[in-house]
Amino acid sequence: MITHDDRCRCPWVDMKKPDYVAYHDREWGVPVHDDRILFEFLTLESAQAGLSWYTILKRRDAYRSAFAEFDPAAVARFDASTVQDLLQNPGVIRNRKKIEAAVVNARQFLTVQDEFGSFDAYIWRFVNGKPILNVIRSDADYPATSPESGALSRDMRQRGFVFVGPTICYAHMQATGMVNDHTLDCFRRQEIIDGKR
Repeated sequence: MITHDDRCRCPWVDMKKPDYVAYHDREWGVPVHDDRILFEFLTLESAQAGLSWYTILKRRDAYRSAFAEFDPAAVARFDASTVQDLLQNPGVIRNRKKIEAAVVNARQFLTVQDEFGSFDAYIWRFVNGKPILNVIRSDADYPATSPESGALSRDMRQRGFVFVGPTICYAHMQATGMVNDHTLDCFRRQEIIDGKR
């Protein structure tokens, strides 16, 4: 159990990292229905593959600047020259496949928006439009994937998205509140259920 200001938090929160605590307290698990924010998390989660979330979180502002404030239409227009510039940018993970994945995913994101009216309308179908409430008591209870993240991963890959395996999709679902994985004793669990941002 982690406490701070008499409030209990999820066991993964490193209390020595204020930005990590703030992310947990303000964003993680809050239902997101804004397409730009959904694209932001898709881009960041894909960049995270094989790395810690904190590694990406520390670079979030640099990613925001490098990836056109996470405007999918702008990122979809990135060309080989832009990718080459990004490979020289110390603020982002300089992995060609991950950078190219962001561009590919932006293009597919726009296609999904055209088909469904919004990416939000597309992705929330995988949880029937409402967050899944998991029973999490300790680190050992956190799943890495779920049937829903597996289904989302398969569908996204069929649509041409890349770096969207079941684990990345599950992390995306956690971050954007499609699942509420706050522990039973975490103060944010009930606040999010009650709709408190």
